[in-house]
Order: sequence, then C-alpha cells, then structure tokens
Amino acid sequence: MLKNEYLKQWTRIVSEKMPHLSLPQVVGLATWSFGIVMTQSSSLTRVSQFIATVNGEKVMAVRQRLREWYQEAKAKKGQKRRTLDASSCFAPLLKWVISLLPPNIKQIALALDATTIGNKFVVLSINILLAGSGIPIAWCVVQATQPGSWKPHWQKLIDDLCGAIPTGFEVIVTADRGLYADWLYQMIVDARWHPFLRINHQGTYRIPPHDTWQPLADVVRVPGQSWSSRVVCFKTNPLECTLLAYWDIGYKDPWLIVTDLEPTLASALWYGLRPSTECVYRDVKSDGWQWHHTRLLNPKRAERLWLAIAVSTLWMLIYGGEAENQSLAPTFKPLRSQERVFCFPMKWNRPRHLSCFLLGWLTLIANLLNHLPIHLHRWSCFPSTPVDDFYCFNSS
Repeated sequence: MLKNEYLKQWTRIVSEKMPHLSLPQVVGLATWSFGIVMTQSSSLTRVSQFIATVNGEKVMAVRQRLREWYQEAKAKKGQKRRTLDASSCFAPLLKWVISLLPPNIKQIALALDATTIGNKFVVLSINILLAGSGIPIAWCVVQATQPGSWKPHWQKLIDDLCGAIPTGFEVIVTADRGLYADWLYQMIVDARWHPFLRINHQGTYRIPPHDTWQPLADVVRVPGQSWSSRVVCFKTNPLECTLLAYWDIGYKDPWLIVTDLEPTLASALWYGLRPSTECVYRDVKSDGWQWHHTRLLNPKRAERLWLAIAVSTLWMLIYGGEAENQSLAPTFKPLRSQERVFCFPMKWNRPRHLSCFLLGWLTLIANLLNHLPIHLHRWSCFPSTPVDDFYCFNSS
C-alpha cells in the first residue's frame, strides 16, 4: 500500500499514461521512478531504503517488490505473476512526451545512438531531443560481447514507435557516422520519417544525370562553406538521396548528411540537434541516475529498469523546461513565422547556468518542500539551449 502522498500523486500520473499495464506493474514503475528521482540513483539498495523510509515499510519487503518488478515471471513468487514487456511502453512513452510539447509543435527530432556500460551491456536507444538533452523512448539492451547484427534490433525499435506519432507531424531521425547503413536509411524512410544520417568522408558521389564520380572529401573544402544537392552516394551500395554538407568554423571536419528531403526543404544545421543525445547519457549516468554503476547482468532485466530510468528522465526534463519557460524575461521576442524551423542558430544574452535536467530536479525538490502537488504541465514553448550557436526547436 502506498502511504506517502507524493508517491501516490506520481503513481496516479504514471497510471494515466500507461493504462495498458497491470496495477502491480504501474505501482512498480511509479515507485522505481519516484525513488530514482529522489535518490538520484538507480541502485536497488538506495531506492529500496528510501521508499521503505518514506512509505513506512520494511526495507526487505520493498527490496523484494522492486526486484520482482524487473524480473521475469518464472523468477517471481506466486502463480499469477507476469513478465513486464518494456517494449509495450515505448509508444505510450512517446505519446506522453508529445502530449507535453507546445500545442503548435508539429515537428520532432529523434536520435539513434548506442552507449556502453563497461564490458557488460550495449544499449541501443532512440531518444527524442528536447531542450539541449532528450528522453529515451525506445531501447534494446544487448550483451557487450554478443555477436550478431544490430539490424533486427533497430527494426523492432522503429516498428514499436511508428504508430505513436500523430498524423501531420514531421520527424527527422539523426544518427552519427558509426551507425550509417543503407538498410537503416531505408528503414527510416519506410516509417515515413526523414533520415538525417551523417556519413564518413571516404567514398564518392555523383550528381545525376552526370556519370562522373567525385570524392566526398571535396564537397566542402574549407570551414564556413555549405552545400546541398540531389546525388547518388557511393559506387558500392549506391544511395539516391539529398547530400547536405556544412563545415562550421572551429570544427575539425565538416558534416556530410544524407536525407530524403529535398535540398530546399532541409538544412545541415538541423544535425546540430544530434549532440543533445550525448546529454541524455550524461543524465542517465554520472549527472543523474548513476546507471553506469548498475550491478545487473541480465540484459532483459536491464531493459525493464531502463523504463523507470526513462520515465524519471521525462519527469525531470519536463519540469526543467517548464521552470525555464516561467523564468524567461517578459521582453522575450518569439521568432517570426518564416523563421520557425526545426532549428535556427541564435544568440542568447542570458546563458543557461544549469541543464534543463538539473533545473527540473531542483524545481521538484523545492516544490515538495513548499508542499506543492506533483504535476506535469504542457510546455508553453521550447526552452532555450545556451551554447554559442545553439539550435532551437520551433514549429513550422
């Protein structure tokens, strides 16, 4: 039984957004995510101790309940226990995030990436990019030493999310050079999303109808240049696409990006959203939930715990964005309609001193100390991202 009022409030919110889960699964997810946020740790020991203290329970009883939440059915006590399918929550999780975006937003950016946990796990994840960071919305955990292709894993993750995005939304999907593959490009196109995949400088391209192949390394030769055209990339496994090139001043290499969008409808600057996915892993690991210290060895159990980690991250990022929007100066001038694109380079006079994630955590703690109820309100606009040349997400 949940006794702490704040834990009960959070459980009601989670239950509303995950209606397909059973009551024990909802309570477990809410308890885990509440404990992760409050202890800033995904440790079973810490979360169990905290929940037992605030909820007036015995530590070992809470520990057993939280452990069973991510275990498979056969490892649990009782005859009617079920295994939690984390992938069943991917679409509801994405819908939850979209429901909290500003109502005029019809464009979202996703990032495909992989992160390692020592020599134990590789986590393949799809993250929605927001406010200089992002939220994991679909993932797969595999053994770090497991042989085999990642192709079926990416296919399933994309399939799990396809029906979750409302009609009329435009989706770009970014990935760094190490993940590029022609089959991945086609998977994204088949999902009716727009690939935005960075490629290496090796190889060649040609501009139809010409048959002359030219080095990709020569598309842009000096910093400050940009270029775009419909091309065919690579003699081996040729890809008909739009090639976007941009070399920013101060960077060692240019960006070479392939997409299915027409050159006039896309900008290489949009790829500037992708580095936000590195902040996702920073929040999940050292700056937030200490996932890199996990003692789990079973990848399926790790996938279920990642569900609680993702929900915790969603909570903090939405809180932080709301708090930042409320603190904006009243003289803030919105972009003109013709400037509202996926991202737009801007300069801000007021730098961000705290990440949106950390601001969300501090706001929550302050609210609880002031006896304010837990809530998740829709953003009124996208929060700023204070870097020298930053990319702000806006509506079309």
